[in-house]
Amino acid sequence: MPKTKTVYVCQNCGAESPKWIGRCPSCKEWNTYHEEIIASSSAHEINPILKRERRKPELLDEIKSDEHQRQKTGSPELDRILGGGMVAGSLILLGGEPGIGKSTLALQLALALKDRSILYVSGEESEEQISLRAKRLKSSNPQCYVYSETELENILVQADNLKPGLIVIDSIQTIRTGMLESSAGTVSQVRECAAQLLKFSKTTGIPVFLIGHITKDGTLAGPKVLEHIVDIVLYFEGDNNYIYRILRSVKNRFGSTSELGIFEMTESGLREVANPSAMFINQHDEPLSGISIAATVDGIRPFLIETQALVSSAVYGTPQRSSTGFDIRRLNMLLAVLEKRAGFRLGVKDVFLNIAGGIKVEDPAIDLAIISSVLSSNLDSPVGKDVCFSGEVGLSGEIRPVSRIEQRIREASKMGFSRIYISKYQKNLSFKGAEIEIISVGKVEALVKSLFK
Repeated sequence: MPKTKTVYVCQNCGAESPKWIGRCPSCKEWNTYHEEIIASSSAHEINPILKRERRKPELLDEIKSDEHQRQKTGSPELDRILGGGMVAGSLILLGGEPGIGKSTLALQLALALKDRSILYVSGEESEEQISLRAKRLKSSNPQCYVYSETELENILVQADNLKPGLIVIDSIQTIRTGMLESSAGTVSQVRECAAQLLKFSKTTGIPVFLIGHITKDGTLAGPKVLEHIVDIVLYFEGDNNYIYRILRSVKNRFGSTSELGIFEMTESGLREVANPSAMFINQHDEPLSGISIAATVDGIRPFLIETQALVSSAVYGTPQRSSTGFDIRRLNMLLAVLEKRAGFRLGVKDVFLNIAGGIKVEDPAIDLAIISSVLSSNLDSPVGKDVCFSGEVGLSGEIRPVSRIEQRIREASKMGFSRIYISKYQKNLSFKGAEIEIISVGKVEALVKSLFK
C-alpha cells in the first residue's frame, strides 16, 4: 500500500499547511485552503515519454543557436506579439475571462498552420463540438488532429506518436496527472501538469499553446508559479458587450512585452484590426460638444481614440462622477485641477466620461483630451474635428511632456488631423512634416484660451 499524505493547499498562491487555516499567511486571502491527497513519488512510475537520455553540460560558446528559427502562426498580429513567431520548444500561456474568445483564437491558430500537423487537445469540449466551431470559422486544416482527453499521460503518448508541429491544450485547468491524487484544477495538478508539459516541450522541440482560466480578480487561476514556468504569458482582454479584443503580452522570454494586438469579434471568428485608429474614431456628420481625440500609445503601438464627456447640472444633492475605460480617481483629480487652476465650477455638476470602443486606457497622455472633452461639454462648444491632443496634466495645471511623441504625431498626421496639442516642455522633438500643425501649450489656462477663443 503506497504511503499518502494529506495537506491543505491555498488555491490562490499555492502555499501548503498541515492543517486547515482560515486566512492564508502568504497571500492574506480568506477560505482558500482545500484538502489535497498527495501520493508519495514512489507510488507512481515516471512517464516513460519524459525519460530521455541524459545530457551533458555544454560550453556556452559552443552552443549553436539561430534567432531566426521561428515558426509563423499565420496571424501577423500574433506573430508581432510573440516577437516574430513561435520559438521551437516554447510554452505559451493564454489567459482571459470566460467567453472572451480564447478557444476561438486557439482554434484559428490550429487551422491557420496548414504546413504542419497540429494536435488540438480539449478537456472542455467533445470532438463534435470542436468540429461545429471549426465550421463556423469557415476554415479547415487537413492536418489538424482533435483529441478530447483530460489525462496528461494519454496526451503525452499521443503527442509522442504524432510528433506534431504544435500542441494546443484547452485548458490547463481541466488536465490532470495520475502522479497526484487531487482533482483537476487544483494548485498541485496545474503546477505538475505545466511542469511536465514544459519538459516535454523542451526535450522534443514542440511548442505548446496553453489556455488558462482567470480568477475573479483578473489573475490566472492557479499558483503564481505557473507564470514562472511558461515562456510567454498572453492576456486576452475586452468587454463582452463590445466587439474589440486586445491581446497583450505580459511576459516573453523571446521578445518584447510592449506589444499588443487588436482583434474584432465577428460571426466567423476573430479578425485582425490592422488600423485601430480608424476603428476607434467615429466619423460624425456635424461637430458635437464633449468629444475630443487623444493620441495614445499602448506598449509601443500608437493609435487614436475618442474620449466622450458629458457635463450637466446635478439633479441630486451630491454630484455624480462616472467613468468608463478610465480611472475614476484620475478623473476626479483632473476635475479638481480645472476648478482650481482654470476657474471652472465643476464641483456642483455631474460629469460622465466614456472611452469609445470599450477599451481601457492607462496612458497619462490622454489627460489633455479628457479635460478638452469636459470643457467642451461644459461650454457646449465643439472641438474641431481636425484637432487631437497628447499631454499629461499635473496638479499645478502644467502640461507635462509624454514619451514617444513623434510616433503619436505621425499617427495623427496619417489619420488626416491638421492640428495636435502637446506640451511646450517637450524636449528633443525631431518631427519634421508640414501636414500637421504642432501647437505647444504649457498651462491648462493656455489650452482654454487657444481652444475656446
